[in-house]
Amino acid sequence: MSNDTDTDDDPRRDGGSEPPAEVPASPEEDATERSGESEEPTDDASDGAPSGNEQQTGEGTEDGGHAEDASEDTSSQSADDLDDEYGLEDDLGSEVEADIRDEFDEDDLLGGLDIDSTDEIAIPDELVDHVIGQDEARDIVKKAAKQRRHVMMIGSPGTGKSMLAKAMSHLLPKEDLQDVLVYHNPDDGNEPKVRTVPAGKGDQIIDAHKEEARKRNQLRTFLMLIIVAIILGYTLITGASLLLGIIAAVAVYILFRYTQRGSDAMIPNMIVNAAEQTQAPFEDATGAHAGALLGDVRHDPFQSGGMETPSHDRVEPGAIHKANKGVLFVDEINTLDIRSQQKLMTAIQEGEFSITGQSERSSGAMVQTEPVPCDFIMIAAGNRDALENMHPALRSRIKGYGYEVFMDDTIEDTPEMRRKYIRFIAQEVEKDGRLPHFTPEAAKEVVLEAKRRSGRKGHLTLLFRNLGGLVRVAGDIARAEDKEFTEREDVLQAKKRSRSIEQQLADTYIERRKDYELTVADGDVVGRVNGLAVMGEDSGIMLPVMAEVAPAQGGGQVIATGKLQEMAEESVQNVSAIIKKFSDVDLSEKDVHIQFVQAGQQGVDGDSASITVATAVISALEDIPVRQDLAMTGSLSVRGDVLPVGGVTHKIEAAAKSGIETIIIPKANEQDVMIEDEYEEMVEIVPVSNISEVLDVALAGETEKDSLVDRLKSITGNALDPQVGPGGSNPSPQ
Repeated sequence: MSNDTDTDDDPRRDGGSEPPAEVPASPEEDATERSGESEEPTDDASDGAPSGNEQQTGEGTEDGGHAEDASEDTSSQSADDLDDEYGLEDDLGSEVEADIRDEFDEDDLLGGLDIDSTDEIAIPDELVDHVIGQDEARDIVKKAAKQRRHVMMIGSPGTGKSMLAKAMSHLLPKEDLQDVLVYHNPDDGNEPKVRTVPAGKGDQIIDAHKEEARKRNQLRTFLMLIIVAIILGYTLITGASLLLGIIAAVAVYILFRYTQRGSDAMIPNMIVNAAEQTQAPFEDATGAHAGALLGDVRHDPFQSGGMETPSHDRVEPGAIHKANKGVLFVDEINTLDIRSQQKLMTAIQEGEFSITGQSERSSGAMVQTEPVPCDFIMIAAGNRDALENMHPALRSRIKGYGYEVFMDDTIEDTPEMRRKYIRFIAQEVEKDGRLPHFTPEAAKEVVLEAKRRSGRKGHLTLLFRNLGGLVRVAGDIARAEDKEFTEREDVLQAKKRSRSIEQQLADTYIERRKDYELTVADGDVVGRVNGLAVMGEDSGIMLPVMAEVAPAQGGGQVIATGKLQEMAEESVQNVSAIIKKFSDVDLSEKDVHIQFVQAGQQGVDGDSASITVATAVISALEDIPVRQDLAMTGSLSVRGDVLPVGGVTHKIEAAAKSGIETIIIPKANEQDVMIEDEYEEMVEIVPVSNISEVLDVALAGETEKDSLVDRLKSITGNALDPQVGPGGSNPSPQ
């Protein structure tokens, strides 16, 4: 069967358009006919199927080598020559194709684009140019595609890892794609033979075998009918027992049907069909079990009596075999079991891997094919914890023959990047196919949300999956109202509808605490401080902390409750060092009890409550009340410095929802605050650098407070003078 897409100038189709009459009609002929017809036949040519070493050649090209061998012809070229050849010297990613004003404000959220809607922005043809912000990763993917190198990408979900993997399959050079056939082995039925042929030729070979089998079956059927007719005729003429004649005819019929099954078993099984492939294959094996990844052999309940299915017909390819000459993508690589990782490492090293049954109790476990080509490029991906459970030898294999790259979470906010974000909106609309394009004002609101979600001043988030969800929700809202374009109001409404589960839970907690009067937002209370925490990645919640000092039954100690996790426990210990240093109370005779009120199932993780704990304990020790219209967040060093934390924007908004008027944050986080307009008039934000500044704002009672703050400064001395350095501008989430 010829392929409609075959063309004379397509190197992958050479030999694929020959007429079926010229295709070998038997396994014996298949075994000797190769795409390089000048080769001498092998000794195994008479066994009815191609020999094992034949599977490595196809159309005169060696296919079963290591992935890195494909770049031998370029090994002698300089890096500059390669860059020139593949266009890598150009700036990564295409420029946004749309009208740009000659002069525009640097703060213009459209980056100077002069458009009436995102419909006017051209979408890049190359998939790799759809990825925004990951310049280093895109550079590596381009070079890895040309040099056939493996890549491991580690980073947060939604940063473009899977899109880059797909883009690599588009960038791969045109290879000789192959069909893979599995033949019956007459010498050992449990060791099927494997043959590779140029893409498109596998169908022709199978059709030829089927035609030969049909002709043989027709001949057998004709002979069977003649013999049955002779038997029945003889019975009628001689007057012999009719019953014996019928029995003899049935026996002949069964005999012929049994031999026909043997003839059908000679038809090969095509496990990889590349005839319709227009580019290198891409196989996503994320979460695949062993059979789906490495191949399997189906169980046969009828294993004898002539009813069994031939072993070669039960062979199923794995993702590693389907990805031959293409890309194998495995996300969350650490979730693969160790045995699968070990076998995957073998497949990477050898470029071929035999298929056998994965279940030890299945009949397929007795079958093992000859090695099947699996010359793929491996792209492994995962979050930051992926390296923990990854087989070290597999990682070494990827690193030794490829690249490791860390995906960025944010990127610097520039006019060029804003234009690409607008193009991202256009890409999402075009990809969905049912959404109305965005007006400039709606697009600006999306860029504002990208700035806000970055958590850093002057940066934009690169977590595009979540941002794409906002675009789709806004588009759905506009489409439901039959609007021609998605407007700013639709985006604002989408931001409320697309809240995460954590944010919805946080809002529910806030409302319930108000109902039960658990939220205290006025007055002064000793030993109670309104702390701030985050739930998930984008949700803030107010978390009160209470402290009480009591006589010790034994040696004095700090006792913290509220399902504290490890980092929070260490934070409490750091706070106790400061308390012991400044307090006149003999803590060896006191127990300091600290409670995180209603910390919930998630507990407390991170040390962003350090200044909250310190303020509550100091208030309890000195019997000085704390303002309840105030909330705070910040990490605290053992010397009293207030260090930056993450999620300040979400924490401030949670405090505003709870009725808080003043919020203390680390001074280093001042540039990271990007709250919604509705909250700006509701709260006063006070940045601080050390614990004395915290107490000066948080404690009530001027006389007692001033005395305490002066004493604290005199005891700690110069430890509080240094300001948080530039490193504080890039906080890690606490």
